[in-house]
Amino acid sequence: MDAKKRQPLGVELVKRGIVKEKDIENALQYQREHPDKKLGDILYQLDVCDPNQLIEEIGDIIGEKGILLTGDKIKVKLRDYFSLDVAQKNKVIPFEVSAGKIKVCFANTVNSKNMNTVRLLLLNKGLVMDSYITFENDIDRILKSLEGEVTTDFDVASEKNDTAIGLVDSIIKTGITRRASDIHIEPMADQIRVRYRIDGELFTAAKIKKEKQSQIIGRLKAISNMHQEKQEAQDGRILLYEDYNIRVSSQPNVYGEKFVLRLLRKNANIKNIFELGFPGTEENLRQSIQKKNSITIIAAPTGEGKTTTLYSIMDYLNSPEINITTIEDPVEIRIPGLNQIEVDAKSSFSDSLRTVLRQDPDIVLVGEIRDTETGEIAIQAGQTGHYVLSTIHTIDSVEVITRLRKMGLSDYDISSTLATAISQRLVRKLCPKCKKERKFNEEEKKIIKAMGEKYHVEFDLSGNTYDAPGCRHCNNTGYFDRIGTFEVLNITDEIKEAIMSGKSSLEIRKIASEQGYLPLAIDGIKKVINGYTTLEELNKKLLIF
Repeated sequence: MDAKKRQPLGVELVKRGIVKEKDIENALQYQREHPDKKLGDILYQLDVCDPNQLIEEIGDIIGEKGILLTGDKIKVKLRDYFSLDVAQKNKVIPFEVSAGKIKVCFANTVNSKNMNTVRLLLLNKGLVMDSYITFENDIDRILKSLEGEVTTDFDVASEKNDTAIGLVDSIIKTGITRRASDIHIEPMADQIRVRYRIDGELFTAAKIKKEKQSQIIGRLKAISNMHQEKQEAQDGRILLYEDYNIRVSSQPNVYGEKFVLRLLRKNANIKNIFELGFPGTEENLRQSIQKKNSITIIAAPTGEGKTTTLYSIMDYLNSPEINITTIEDPVEIRIPGLNQIEVDAKSSFSDSLRTVLRQDPDIVLVGEIRDTETGEIAIQAGQTGHYVLSTIHTIDSVEVITRLRKMGLSDYDISSTLATAISQRLVRKLCPKCKKERKFNEEEKKIIKAMGEKYHVEFDLSGNTYDAPGCRHCNNTGYFDRIGTFEVLNITDEIKEAIMSGKSSLEIRKIASEQGYLPLAIDGIKKVINGYTTLEELNKKLLIF
């Protein structure tokens, strides 16, 4: 049926005699009270007709094959084809395979992006996807039953500790052992869920009995130096674990207080900038960062490694002949030879920056340009002989100019002071223990060649790429650690003139492209070709197909 001419689902089902108008009215009333529920799932839940017939008709209406997915129909192991987190994000379950074809079931709301992601994953394994749809309720139920397979990998002894002290200690130590950057301790209706963020992805690690909630909250507040009696958002810090400074944030929700613990190593080794994935040669790097009377800005969303890149640049520039001062919130890694200042509740970036400029610095690192005042002082610092490094939240390096304009900084100040804008994203690296080499398939070649043609770059696809099957070493994800993809915008005289003339970001991007600027996707594809990551992982971050 032509999607443009399709009647609303409820109307179609009534016309086909599957349900009655009264059933649709009841379902719509239920949907108003539960807006996250889909009409098909509500009709299934209300048991108004035969579920097999219902899902088959829904499939026919939206142009897919419908099937009522039950346990006896699932004849394959999900993990043989992709990880549980992939299945959960894409609402998909494989259920039968034969003769190079694999049948997979999606939730009844068809999402072409999800389907394309899964189709490419299976194509990499030499399988053609035969897609079906089923009720989202059943997809969720089946995936929930599989969660236990993941939680055992984390060894969080949730039921083995009789005391809150032992339980909280086990949760934190397991997070440290498993390289978690954050630990989420979340009260829910009937349990407490513990999740770890590892290499940017969240994994369920344990489910703890609800009766232990007050004890766990009490212990977390005690060791974080928070007020026990306050039922409001608080910030704290845990200093009980050697080599770790753990930042703690609490936030009340409808089921209690949620805690997020950020695990920061006190003296973590700083990676070389090229180990992080910075493209080009050392000469390219020097052209971008070894400057005076200017500002270099690292741009990316939260959690994409901006601070790590700043530390690597600082480490590269650090020498006894240079006075480097940093203003951070908080100081995450202590670097010998640097004067590091931590912003607290009594001061701000702008206040600290004013003071620092009286300390005769050569290079100043400002953790983040958050407001107009900080931006103006940073610009002034750059104009008066200092080299300033900072970060900002934008989608790419060209949009740094737009962001500074929106803060109220003049085109003159931006063009005269901004030297380099670097944008980045972190993608997961293939697990060295389980990655499997293979040739690029035709679909991948088509995607990569299309990107190459768009940006006038030629890629050599004669080599191999890799699959990410997963193993215990990588928590069955297929990935271990992360690497950056970068784009570098050096502000040339032509770009300065375009900024001064008030040209838009689209016009500036066009000028930059003519001078060799390449977007994040190009560096990402190079890392796929060089065997660091996969096209699927890159697409998750940059949506290249």
